[in-house]
Amino acid sequence: MEITLTTPALLFSTLSLLLLAYTNRFLALSTRIRSLYDRYRHEQASGVRQQIASLLGRVRLIRLMQLLGILSLLCCVVCMFFLFEGWFVLGKWVFAASLVLLMASLVVSAMEIFLSTRALDIELHELWTAQEPLSTRKQEGGERA
Repeated sequence: MEITLTTPALLFSTLSLLLLAYTNRFLALSTRIRSLYDRYRHEQASGVRQQIASLLGRVRLIRLMQLLGILSLLCCVVCMFFLFEGWFVLGKWVFAASLVLLMASLVVSAMEIFLSTRALDIELHELWTAQEPLSTRKQEGGERA
């Protein structure tokens, strides 16, 4: 396979958009963690604490996703430099490393997406157990009448 200077340049727009998406996820999570922390300071609810712990795990994954994406972008730049200098074999290897780092970033992103439902599950469970089921309330109401 022949690799030219424009081949690694194709990843620049992809990686830039990916890093922007990762940053937006990080900012949304940090805002949510701050609001939950304020809620926890007032209520001391264990469900809120569990949600914060889950979100902190997601923040760590997002940080890893960002790091892998940045390293992939850096490898693209290094690859372009090697190709510019005429070091094609080395350029191919560095470009391959860039693709591997990008794949790793996407795998971690998928893991973070699966984890994202955990905080919702905790909140929904807390809501579900805080209220009696509707069928129980109807039966009690029917017995009183």
